[in-house]
Order: sequence, then structure tokens, then C-alpha cells
Amino acid sequence: MMNTKKIDSLRIITIIAMMFLYAMIAFVTNLAAPVGKIWGASFDDPAQAERMGMLGNLFNFLAYLIMGIPAGNFLAKYGYKKTTLTAIFLGLVGICIQWASGMFDSFYIYLTGALICGFCVCMLNTVTNPMLNLLGGGGKRGNQLNMIGGTLNSLSGALTPMLVGAIIGESLAGKEIDDVNIVLYIAMMVFALIYLIIRLTPIAEPAGAGQQVTYERSPWAFRHLTLGVIAIFFYVGVEVGIPATLISYLTPKVGFAAAGLIAGRYWILMLVGRFIGSAIGGKVSSRTMVLCVASVAIALMVAAMLIGDSIMAKTIIKGEVMAVPLASTLLVLCGLCTSVMWGCIFNMATEGLGKYTAKASGIFMMMVVGGGVLPYLQSVVAAHNCLISYIVPVIGVAYILSYALWGSRNINPDIKTD
Repeated sequence: MMNTKKIDSLRIITIIAMMFLYAMIAFVTNLAAPVGKIWGASFDDPAQAERMGMLGNLFNFLAYLIMGIPAGNFLAKYGYKKTTLTAIFLGLVGICIQWASGMFDSFYIYLTGALICGFCVCMLNTVTNPMLNLLGGGGKRGNQLNMIGGTLNSLSGALTPMLVGAIIGESLAGKEIDDVNIVLYIAMMVFALIYLIIRLTPIAEPAGAGQQVTYERSPWAFRHLTLGVIAIFFYVGVEVGIPATLISYLTPKVGFAAAGLIAGRYWILMLVGRFIGSAIGGKVSSRTMVLCVASVAIALMVAAMLIGDSIMAKTIIKGEVMAVPLASTLLVLCGLCTSVMWGCIFNMATEGLGKYTAKASGIFMMMVVGGGVLPYLQSVVAAHNCLISYIVPVIGVAYILSYALWGSRNINPDIKTD
């Protein structure tokens, strides 16, 4: 009985640690777009400023393409704790380099820091998703734990652009990265603190972790994984592109700070959606969730593009009533839809993979590069028309819908995976 209690306590501590890391993933990721826009504002040509402003975000996600498979291999060889500590150390280094970019006034040093931070969040994502799924026993319970972790992820994601917007103010003109050093200092302290916490926390390793595993075939042999990897490419691009372009759309109308606050509501709704998702995750299948939210997301974005600036709505920003296009409200509501997609797609894509899950997670992470590629493509279109640029995420969500309809079915259930 005593041993059982100790095991349960260790499991709870491990779950809490993984949840905390979920929040750090969003903090580092969502720092790239607003800080990148500060650098972008230093370019005179508006179209160039829009593209260059998204380069930091692109480099942050480019790291997934480079680090995805090595991260999965690292996890399989060294286990969860060593992978986590290595990731946190890389995050601390990346944030320090971004801070140094202001000291040397170098955009390229900043991009290097963004890339290294991308290595960090790639490795953290590689750890947290399979670990929570494992702790939940897979299936609906594993999906539920990922939803709860995603809730903290959304809270952190909502606060980051709001914090940067509050520090910068209404205009980006004349602003430098030194103006957001306080945010970088916070990131440094949090990374240092969580490194110590994880180092002192006994992380339960799954059976066989850190041992040589024999693989009879490639994870790519599973069709539902291959198609799920593509779905994640589109999903992360959609999740990042909607609020990032929303800031660009609203800044000329209400100022940068107010635009950041409105975009932050997207992440708050993701938080709400994940609360709901975690509550019903044990009862509703991942496939059903995605079918529902993907359909609604497409309808919201298409409606926003169609109505444009023709209909205005009142909103309260910092205690002041402001008029904003209704289209922006529809785009913010997409946060409710994207909130549950990550965990659902991951669970559908890795269901029944057994020992192939660690390698599959690395492949999965590789395609998170979509969070840099799609928003950058969207920014190219947005330089001419912000609302029309939402055709990019519409195409992405349409693929995700098709994946839930037919691509997520495991047609190899008899392949031995243990």
C-alpha cells in the first residue's frame, strides 16, 4: 500500500511539472511575434516591415524542422528528465542572446536567439505531450491531461502579447528591443527557477526509457501518423497566424497596445476552450472535437473576410469604449476553436503506436515549423490586405477537417508496436 501511495505521489508531481512546462512553451513562442514586430518597425517600407517583423517568428519555428527528429531521438536515448533539463538550458541561452541583440543593435543576433529558443520549445513539446499522454494512460484520459496542460499554455500565451503591448504603448515608432528587456529578464528568471525545480523533482521515466529499442519499421509506416504530421504543420500555422496578423490588421486602427490586448483575447478564449475541452475530454472523442471546431473556425474566418470593415462593433480597451471592425471579433472567437486541436491531433496521430511514440513525437515536432512558414506566407499577403490573407489559415483548417473525417483512422491496427 505504501509503495502504491509513493507511486501516485510521484505521478502527481510529474504531472504538475509537465503542466508548468506547457506554460513556458507558450511564453517563449508568443514572445517571438511582438518582439519581432519591434525589429520590423525599424524598416521604412511597410511591406518589408511586415515581412521582417515575422522573421523572428519564422526562425523560432524553423528550429522545429531542424530539431524535431533529433529531439525525438534524444528523448528515446536519454529519457524525459535529461531532455527537459537540456531544453530549459537552451531556452535560457536563447533569451540571453535576444537580450544581447539589443546591446549590439543586431537583428541577426536576435534571429539567432529566436532560433535557439525554438530548439528549446521543440524539445519541451517533445517531452510534455507524450509524457502527459502516458501519465493519463492514453486515449480519452491522456487527451484530458493534454487539454489541462493546454489551458496553462493558453493563459501564458494570452499574457505575453498583452505584457509586451502594455510596455511598448500605442506606437512602435522609435521603439527598440531594449524597451522590453523587463520581459526578457522575467523569462531568464523563470527558466533558471524551473531548471532548479525540475532538477530536484523525481521525474518518472516510462519503461524502457534510456535503453536501446529495436524498431522493425519506420514510424512513417503508419498512415494516420503521416497525415497527422501534416495536420500539425497546418494547425500550428493557423494558431499563430490568426492572432499575429490580427495585430497587424488592428494596429493602424487602434494602436499597437490596444491591438495587442485584443489579440490577447484570442489566447484567453483558447484558455476557455481548453477548460471546456479538459472537462469533456474524457467523454468526447478527439475526432468529434476536431470535426466540430474546425467547421466553426472555417465559418468564422470566411465571415470575417466577407464583411471586412463594413460592420463596426464596440469593445472596451483599458476602460475606454472603442469601435473596432466586427471582423476582428470573429477572428478572436477562433481561439475557442483552435484551443483543442493540438491535443486532439496529437492523440489521433499517435494512437496505437506503442514503442514508436517517442520517435513519432520527434517527427511531429519537426512539422511545427508550420507555425513559422504559414504566418510568414500570410504576412506576405497581409502586406497588401490583412483580411484577405486569412485564406491561408482557412486552407489549413480545411485540411485538418479532412484529417478528422478520414485521415485519422489507423488502418494498421494489427501491426505489433510493443
